[in-house]
Amino acid sequence: MAWNLTGSYVETCSCELMCPCNLSFDHGATYDFCRVTLVFVIREGDIEGTDIAGRKVALIADTPKVMTQGNWRLGVYVDDGASDEQFDRLVKVFGGQLGGPMGALAPLVGEIIGVERARIEVSDDGLRHSVRVADTIDFEIEDVVPFGVETGEPVRFQGMFHPVASDLTMAEAKRSRIDAFGISYEGRTGLSTSTFTWAA
Repeated sequence: MAWNLTGSYVETCSCELMCPCNLSFDHGATYDFCRVTLVFVIREGDIEGTDIAGRKVALIADTPKVMTQGNWRLGVYVDDGASDEQFDRLVKVFGGQLGGPMGALAPLVGEIIGVERARIEVSDDGLRHSVRVADTIDFEIEDVVPFGVETGEPVRFQGMFHPVASDLTMAEAKRSRIDAFGISYEGRTGLSTSTFTWAA
Protein backbone atom coordinates (compact mmCIF):
# COMPACT_ATOMS: atom_id res chain seq x y z
CA MET A 1 0.00 0.00 0.00
CA ALA A 2 1.05 3.61 -0.55
CA TRP A 3 2.29 5.96 2.15
CA ASN A 4 3.31 9.59 2.50
CA LEU A 5 4.90 11.77 5.19
CA THR A 6 5.38 15.55 5.42
CA GLY A 7 7.10 17.39 8.24
CA SER A 8 10.29 19.02 9.49
CA TYR A 9 13.75 17.59 10.03
CA VAL A 10 16.95 18.23 11.99
CA GLU A 11 20.21 16.30 12.32
CA THR A 12 23.67 16.49 13.82
CA CYS A 13 26.72 14.42 12.91
CA SER A 14 30.27 13.87 14.13
CA CYS A 15 32.03 15.49 11.17
CA GLU A 16 33.48 18.97 11.22
CA LEU A 17 31.63 21.78 9.45
CA MET A 18 30.68 20.76 6.77
CA CYS A 19 30.15 17.00 6.71
CA PRO A 20 31.92 15.50 3.64
CA CYS A 21 29.33 12.69 3.56
CA ASN A 22 26.63 15.25 2.80
CA LEU A 23 28.60 16.42 -0.22
CA SER A 24 28.69 12.83 -1.49
CA PHE A 25 28.22 9.45 0.20
CA ASP A 26 31.46 8.22 -1.40
CA HIS A 27 33.52 11.03 0.18
CA GLY A 28 35.29 9.92 3.33
CA ALA A 29 34.05 11.32 6.66
CA THR A 30 36.21 13.69 8.68
CA TYR A 31 37.13 10.87 11.05
CA ASP A 32 37.24 7.08 10.59
CA PHE A 33 33.45 6.97 10.95
CA CYS A 34 30.35 9.09 10.50
CA ARG A 35 27.88 9.03 13.37
CA VAL A 36 24.65 10.87 12.87
CA THR A 37 21.28 11.44 14.53
CA LEU A 38 18.33 12.20 12.22
CA VAL A 39 15.12 13.52 13.75
CA PHE A 40 11.75 13.75 11.97
CA VAL A 41 8.64 15.62 13.11
CA ILE A 42 5.70 14.41 11.02
CA ARG A 43 2.99 17.05 10.56
CA GLU A 44 0.89 15.00 8.15
CA GLY A 45 1.09 11.42 7.00
CA ASP A 46 -0.59 8.14 6.24
CA ILE A 47 1.06 4.72 6.15
CA GLU A 48 -1.02 1.84 4.82
CA GLY A 49 -4.21 3.58 5.98
CA THR A 50 -2.87 4.57 9.41
CA ASP A 51 -2.78 8.29 10.26
CA ILE A 52 0.74 9.25 11.39
CA ALA A 53 0.25 13.01 11.94
CA GLY A 54 1.96 14.35 15.05
CA ARG A 55 4.42 11.51 15.47
CA LYS A 56 8.21 11.89 15.82
CA VAL A 57 11.03 9.51 14.87
CA ALA A 58 14.74 9.66 15.68
CA LEU A 59 17.34 7.51 13.93
CA ILE A 60 20.94 7.10 15.05
CA ALA A 61 23.51 5.61 12.72
CA ASP A 62 27.14 4.56 12.90
CA THR A 63 28.70 4.22 9.45
CA PRO A 64 32.18 3.57 8.05
CA LYS A 65 34.36 6.46 6.93
CA VAL A 66 33.03 5.94 3.39
CA MET A 67 29.27 5.46 3.70
CA THR A 68 28.90 3.53 0.44
CA GLN A 69 30.93 0.68 1.97
CA GLY A 70 27.79 -0.27 3.88
CA ASN A 71 27.68 -2.10 7.22
CA TRP A 72 25.77 0.76 8.84
CA ARG A 73 24.49 0.21 12.38
CA LEU A 74 21.06 1.82 12.83
CA GLY A 75 18.92 2.47 15.90
CA VAL A 76 15.31 3.68 15.78
CA TYR A 77 13.28 5.63 18.33
CA VAL A 78 9.54 6.25 17.86
CA ASP A 79 7.86 8.76 20.17
CA ASP A 80 6.09 7.23 23.12
CA GLY A 81 2.76 8.76 22.10
CA ALA A 82 2.49 6.42 19.11
CA SER A 83 -0.13 3.69 19.14
CA ASP A 84 1.00 0.11 18.50
CA GLU A 85 -0.24 0.41 14.92
CA GLN A 86 1.57 3.72 14.33
CA PHE A 87 4.73 2.31 15.90
CA ASP A 88 4.66 -0.74 13.63
CA ARG A 89 4.09 1.30 10.47
CA LEU A 90 6.79 3.87 11.30
CA VAL A 91 9.38 1.18 12.06
CA LYS A 92 8.66 -0.37 8.65
CA VAL A 93 9.09 2.96 6.82
CA PHE A 94 12.21 4.07 8.69
CA GLY A 95 13.66 0.58 8.61
CA GLY A 96 13.33 0.59 4.81
CA GLN A 97 10.82 -2.26 4.48
CA LEU A 98 8.21 -0.14 2.68
CA GLY A 99 10.47 1.44 0.08
CA GLY A 100 11.01 5.18 -0.20
CA PRO A 101 14.25 6.94 0.80
CA MET A 102 15.08 4.52 3.61
CA GLY A 103 14.31 1.58 1.34
CA ALA A 104 16.92 2.91 -1.08
CA LEU A 105 19.47 3.02 1.75
CA ALA A 106 18.51 -0.39 3.20
CA PRO A 107 21.29 -2.27 1.31
CA LEU A 108 23.83 -0.14 3.21
CA VAL A 109 22.42 -1.09 6.63
CA GLY A 110 24.18 -4.08 8.11
CA GLU A 111 22.40 -4.19 11.47
CA ILE A 112 19.37 -2.71 13.20
CA ILE A 113 20.79 -2.39 16.72
CA GLY A 114 17.59 -1.38 18.48
CA VAL A 115 14.01 -0.19 18.11
CA GLU A 116 12.42 1.56 21.09
CA ARG A 117 9.68 3.91 22.19
CA ALA A 118 10.95 7.09 23.83
CA ARG A 119 9.92 10.60 24.72
CA ILE A 120 11.08 12.78 21.79
CA GLU A 121 11.06 16.56 22.24
CA VAL A 122 11.87 18.91 19.34
CA SER A 123 11.91 22.69 19.64
CA ASP A 124 12.46 25.25 16.87
CA ASP A 125 13.29 28.84 17.80
CA GLY A 126 14.25 30.82 14.72
CA LEU A 127 17.66 29.56 13.63
CA ARG A 128 18.02 27.23 16.62
CA HIS A 129 16.71 23.66 16.75
CA SER A 130 16.95 21.48 19.86
CA VAL A 131 16.24 17.80 20.34
CA ARG A 132 15.96 15.60 23.39
CA VAL A 133 15.28 11.85 23.20
CA ALA A 134 14.73 10.21 26.60
CA ASP A 135 18.03 10.54 28.48
CA THR A 136 20.18 9.32 25.57
CA ILE A 137 20.19 12.19 23.04
CA ASP A 138 20.37 15.92 23.77
CA PHE A 139 21.58 18.40 21.16
CA GLU A 140 21.01 21.86 19.75
CA ILE A 141 22.08 23.13 16.33
CA GLU A 142 21.99 26.62 14.85
CA ASP A 143 21.52 27.36 11.15
CA VAL A 144 24.56 29.19 9.74
CA VAL A 145 23.94 32.72 8.46
CA PRO A 146 26.93 33.92 6.42
CA PHE A 147 28.74 37.09 7.39
CA GLY A 148 27.36 40.05 5.49
CA VAL A 149 23.98 38.49 4.63
CA GLU A 150 21.62 41.24 5.78
CA THR A 151 18.46 39.21 5.17
CA GLY A 152 19.46 36.72 7.86
CA GLU A 153 18.94 33.85 5.42
CA PRO A 154 21.05 30.79 6.34
CA VAL A 155 23.26 28.82 3.95
CA ARG A 156 21.54 26.04 2.01
CA PHE A 157 22.93 23.08 0.11
CA GLN A 158 21.07 22.45 -3.13
CA GLY A 159 21.28 19.33 -5.27
CA MET A 160 22.73 17.14 -2.52
CA PHE A 161 22.15 13.39 -2.24
CA HIS A 162 20.51 12.99 1.15
CA PRO A 163 17.65 10.69 2.17
CA VAL A 164 15.61 13.58 3.59
CA ALA A 165 15.75 16.13 0.77
CA SER A 166 18.06 17.58 -1.89
CA ASP A 167 17.87 21.11 -0.43
CA LEU A 168 18.83 21.44 3.25
CA THR A 169 19.97 24.25 5.53
CA MET A 170 23.50 24.06 6.93
CA ALA A 171 23.93 24.30 10.70
CA GLU A 172 26.49 23.79 13.44
CA ALA A 173 26.05 22.13 16.80
CA LYS A 174 25.91 24.36 19.85
CA ARG A 175 25.29 21.59 22.37
CA SER A 176 25.59 17.83 22.04
CA ARG A 177 25.35 14.80 24.33
CA ILE A 178 24.62 11.60 22.43
CA ASP A 179 24.88 8.02 23.73
CA ALA A 180 22.19 5.75 22.28
CA PHE A 181 22.11 2.04 21.41
CA GLY A 182 25.85 1.90 22.14
CA ILE A 183 26.65 4.75 19.71
CA SER A 184 28.35 7.72 21.38
CA TYR A 185 29.67 10.85 19.73
CA GLU A 186 29.81 14.62 19.89
CA GLY A 187 27.76 16.34 17.22
CA ARG A 188 29.64 19.15 15.48
CA THR A 189 27.72 19.96 12.31
CA GLY A 190 24.05 19.75 11.37
CA LEU A 191 21.28 20.12 8.83
CA SER A 192 17.67 21.24 9.05
CA THR A 193 14.57 21.85 6.94
CA SER A 194 11.13 23.12 7.81
CA THR A 195 9.64 20.82 5.16
CA PHE A 196 10.42 17.32 3.95
CA THR A 197 8.11 15.13 1.90
CA TRP A 198 8.46 11.36 1.52
CA ALA A 199 6.19 8.98 -0.36
CA ALA A 200 6.21 5.50 -1.84
